[in-house]
Amino acid sequence: QVQLVESGGGLVQPGGSLRLSCGASGSIFRLTDMGWYRQAPGKQRELVASITGGGSTNYAESVKGRFTISRDNAKNTVYLQMNSLKPEDTAVYYCNAFIATMTLQTGAYWGQGTQVTVSS
Repeated sequence: QVQLVESGGGLVQPGGSLRLSCGASGSIFRLTDMGWYRQAPGKQRELVASITGGGSTNYAESVKGRFTISRDNAKNTVYLQMNSLKPEDTAVYYCNAFIATMTLQTGAYWGQGTQVTVSS
């Protein structure tokens, strides 16, 4: 069994910052690509940022220069530092990770989501 647990969401004013965290736990053999997605009301889920096991990163155009993804491999944790937040960043943010378990099953796992609201 593998779990992804997110934290760090909340309400912030435009221009503010938030830091999201997502920790993976359970029967993990190897954790490779990790990422953050978001889904706003009435819209499809979209990739925000991703990071490989080696640290290579990829960002949606809408967040480049404002968001930074990072990871701590020793803690099986991925972070998303969000600066200069805009109302259009309001969404539920989901953590995603590609994991091989101790029984060598592989697949993508999702967290439960954390709400980020940017409003004055």
